[in-house]
Amino acid sequence: MKFSWLKKASPETVGKSAENYVARHLKREGLTIVASNYRSRRGEIDLIARAGDSLVFIEVRLRNHRQFASGMESVDRRKQERLIATANAYLQENYGNNPPPCRFDVVSLATNRDNGGQYDLEWLRDAFRPEF
Repeated sequence: MKFSWLKKASPETVGKSAENYVARHLKREGLTIVASNYRSRRGEIDLIARAGDSLVFIEVRLRNHRQFASGMESVDRRKQERLIATANAYLQENYGNNPPPCRFDVVSLATNRDNGGQYDLEWLRDAFRPEF
């Protein structure tokens, strides 16, 4: 899929389009999206989905160039801590003291200049684990 129009779009539009693209991909892979852009005072989670009995918190990263850090590499310890804190807020709000099994995935979209400007999608399941 070509995204040449994204070069002219605002960062918010580009980010939302990337999240929608990833959500469609995840649905085709059998996940059920239950929330998008969940916000708490600690941060935001791009997508929350169900995969069987598990709840999946998904961070979407979009990179125009792989020259620097990849989308996967850009989810550093600090970002992981914010995602974990936000996920805890979601779990408390929606499940109280009985949360389902959870995992954190990172989906990275990167420009593939060798493929006419189309995007490559990388999905890292269980990208990191909370330290409790």
